[in-house]
Amino acid sequence: MKFASLLVALASSVSAFAPASHQKASQSLCSSISEMPGSTMPFKTFDPLGLATLGSDSTLAWFRAAELKHSRVAMLATTGYLVQAVGIHFPGMLSHDVSFESLSAMKPLDAWDAVPDAGKQQIYGIIFLAEIISEANGVHYTKGGDLPTIIFPPINFGSVNESTMKVKRDRELNNGRLAMISIMSFVAAANIPGSVPALTGNPMF
Repeated sequence: MKFASLLVALASSVSAFAPASHQKASQSLCSSISEMPGSTMPFKTFDPLGLATLGSDSTLAWFRAAELKHSRVAMLATTGYLVQAVGIHFPGMLSHDVSFESLSAMKPLDAWDAVPDAGKQQIYGIIFLAEIISEANGVHYTKGGDLPTIIFPPINFGSVNESTMKVKRDRELNNGRLAMISIMSFVAAANIPGSVPALTGNPMF
């Protein structure tokens, strides 16, 4: 999926950034939804499907962990997509008959199809390994532990005060939500002409 697919796949099931690693997943469902990281204006407590009250505290923690992972992956994917769209890609060959340059010229789904099966298996394997490591680290977040985090690069946020950390968590989740919309729009525009009017006619897509 363009050259960034490798980066996206490697990070797709792990946390790539640190701010949310200090938050505790245990939250009271209704009373704390407005205080959760990412609950900011203009969509504060926006939950039309009532997902925050679907199940227990553990369910809510699982939803938050999934949102956080997808947010971080989407931020990487959006950045990678824009980088390759302007013609920047890895040099050399992905395999003996597939170059990174050739992949960067394809549409995302076509580029993924062009990756050799052995390459896809390696990507899936690394995702699986990263998922196991992140989910098995300490007390599980559905049991009151920290949300899963693999910090890369290593950054010490221990000196950051709680108010500053809250701002960073809010920004991370809100940017991640926007990135999820962005990458879905990019892929749709590249594969279904006219599906995203704002991107119609843009040579990058």
